[in-house]
Amino acid sequence: MKRRLHAAAFASLLAVLSPFAAVSCGDEATPPPKAPTQPGPVGAPQPPGQPLPYGMNDAPSSARPYDQPAQAAHPAMNGRAAALYQSGLQAFASGDLANARALFAQATQADPRAHQAFYSLGVVQERLRDGAAGASYRQAFTIVPDYEPAIIAYAMLLARKDQLGEAERLLNEKRGQMPKSAAVAATLAEIKSLQKDSGSAQRIAQEALKINPDYRPAMVIIARDHYRNRRLDLALYALQAILDGFEPVSENPPRDRDNAEALLLRGLIYREQGQRAAAIEEFRKAVARRPDLVEARVQLATFLLEAGNAQEALPLLEGAVRFDSEHLAAHLNLGDAYRLLERYADAKREFDWVLARNPNLPQVHYDLGLLYLFAPSVPGMTPKQQVAEAIKSLTKFQELRNKGQRDDSEELLNRAKLKEGELNAAAAAAQPATPTPPAAEADGGVAADAATSR
Repeated sequence: MKRRLHAAAFASLLAVLSPFAAVSCGDEATPPPKAPTQPGPVGAPQPPGQPLPYGMNDAPSSARPYDQPAQAAHPAMNGRAAALYQSGLQAFASGDLANARALFAQATQADPRAHQAFYSLGVVQERLRDGAAGASYRQAFTIVPDYEPAIIAYAMLLARKDQLGEAERLLNEKRGQMPKSAAVAATLAEIKSLQKDSGSAQRIAQEALKINPDYRPAMVIIARDHYRNRRLDLALYALQAILDGFEPVSENPPRDRDNAEALLLRGLIYREQGQRAAAIEEFRKAVARRPDLVEARVQLATFLLEAGNAQEALPLLEGAVRFDSEHLAAHLNLGDAYRLLERYADAKREFDWVLARNPNLPQVHYDLGLLYLFAPSVPGMTPKQQVAEAIKSLTKFQELRNKGQRDDSEELLNRAKLKEGELNAAAAAAQPATPTPPAAEADGGVAADAATSR
């Protein structure tokens, strides 16, 4: 049953999110976390594709290569670097991250003071799991010490590496140097939330809004912290303020109707509450607003696969792995989409990729079992090899799954064993019968032996 909200809690939240109200700085007792965050308002022209978060799993989202700080009064790069930089943005928008990385690197070589190019290079390096990402971010805010996007991206990179203390230290230092930066304060709130210090997270996010009442990422951080701490009713209330507003709308309009991370978060809550249609709608909107939002792509594709709609799920998942080539769930679901579309070699390639990275993931063994059992032919395998692998995969799934979990693996395993028996019987029946000697010859041989012995 849903928890009832106290009127005081609603009033406090409304004070934070109301367009005209002063922001309360009171600390609020609270519980544990999960994250993503868009590090700053976007002031640059936005290409069609945008950045990806790493999912609602304690790993905040990466920044966009073209994010700009609110003040955006920094030196421009030279013409040659600018041309390379724009080409890099176009490559990123299409999901060609390897080419984007090369172009951003060339831009930094064409203009070693191009802080924006170093930052964008770091974004793409991070997505490609390139260890040089941190150095690129640091170079960006070494050139321009108050360059918010690079500061925030580096702090979030540290968080993803479980270096929360180091991220907090950096942000506190920068907050001392940039006391008017809502972006730095809001990112510190995200870090406090990841540290399971929800009270401090809420207080600091509210302080960020006091600095800039229109700083949208801080509003999402407030909602996300409520979500992590299982205050779903408060999270939904905060998201309503961001995405829908309240009556009368003329006085309380939505603060950021198209905020993709807010849409993603609300979709996750609806999914958790069993509101399937509402969740799908939120994920669709999130993907439309930010095509590179990998978690939204994967969540939407999962619903589509469950409904048997692999055709629509396929481009979502292929796009997901372009924007995050190491996303396990994206590869796993992509394999399932290929399997349903009878592209068996492609399906096996994706499942083998997942298996190589996490052999103890139960679902990949289940999916391989389905592939081997039901595919008419898997390239390079005989029917007998397929059914043997199906039995092996389904047995492994049963070993790894959560105990007490109810599924159809036993039924599938029995079908595989039955199929194995049929193949063995067919193979035995196809063997030529061994000829037996005629009876007369056999009797004559016995008589001859007897005569010899006498």
